Amino acid sequence: MDKPWHLYVMALLYILAGINHFRKPELYFKIIPPFTTNKKFVNEFCGLLEIMLGVYLCIPIFSNLAAISIMILLVVISPSNIYMLTNEKASLGLPKWILYLRLPLQLLLILWAYHYVDFTQV
Repeated sequence: MDKPWHLYVMALLYILAGINHFRKPELYFKIIPPFTTNKKFVNEFCGLLEIMLGVYLCIPIFSNLAAISIMILLVVISPSNIYMLTNEKASLGLPKWILYLRLPLQLLLILWAYHYVDFTQV
C-alpha cells in the first residue's frame, strides 16, 4: 500500500458502484439514454469496467492507466446524467436540485482521478 489512503477510498467506491450494476441493473437501465440499443450490455460493461478500474487503481503498475481510464469513463457516461436531468422517467424520482448537483460532481470525480495521474509515465 504505497499509494495515498484516498486513492484506496476512490478504488473502493468504484468497485462498489460496479457491483451495484449487477445487483440492481433495473436502476441503471432507466438512466441509460434511449440512443443506446443494448442496455443490458452497456450496464454490465460499465459495471465490469468500474470493478476492474477500482482494482487496477490499487496495483501500482496499473494505477496510472486506471486513473486515466476512469476520467475517460466519466466523460463517456455523462450523457446518462444529462438524460436523468431531462427525462422524468430517468430521474429515479430525485429532486431536480440533486440532478443538477450530479453534473459538477462528475467534474469533481474527474479531478479526483486526475490527481492520481503521473504524467511522467504517460
